[in-house]
Amino acid sequence: MMTTTHNCDFSPMKKIIKEDIEQLVSDLSHLMHTIGDENSCLLGDFEKIKKSFLKIESSAATFYLNCYLAPFIERYMDLSLTIQSLSDRRHGALIAVERTDSIDKLVQPGIPIGAPVTHSLLESIFYPGSPLHDGAVLIRANQIVSAKNILPLTLTQGNDRITGTRHRAAVGLSEQSDAIVLVVSEETGKASFANKGQLYTVITP
Repeated sequence: MMTTTHNCDFSPMKKIIKEDIEQLVSDLSHLMHTIGDENSCLLGDFEKIKKSFLKIESSAATFYLNCYLAPFIERYMDLSLTIQSLSDRRHGALIAVERTDSIDKLVQPGIPIGAPVTHSLLESIFYPGSPLHDGAVLIRANQIVSAKNILPLTLTQGNDRITGTRHRAAVGLSEQSDAIVLVVSEETGKASFANKGQLYTVITP
């Protein structure tokens, strides 16, 4: 279970998650009452419940991601817009947001940027063919510190969400620091974030 020490209040998002959970419980209750009906095929219902659960998981991950980022970066909504846009376009990305722990000694430094966080700049960095799109962007406070940084890779095995180098790098840095690392898969468009060695899906196209 994900927890946070920061007091965050995104009431509309919490309300949506609660309503979705209530609907899921209602759907499961319906299944319990119809499971004995020999004339009823429940496979379509199971598929519907699977999609509902994935939607709730994604909404909850987005809620906690905002909670984790809000105390450390004022323009965290720019990050959300960036991740959504990159996911839609299936542009691969890796963004490390430093929190309390310094990550300077964990990261092989790349190219200095020194610019305020904006979704347009972040999207341009990760545009395919851009000279800066490989490696990770490092964000500290409200600044894009650098790009093309190399992050430490995780050695953890057995997690089916850790499918490529970007994901292994995201998890690897989060294992050694309290940084939040966002990653977008260029193969699937799936967007996730790593925290404390775990990867959580934010957007599943």
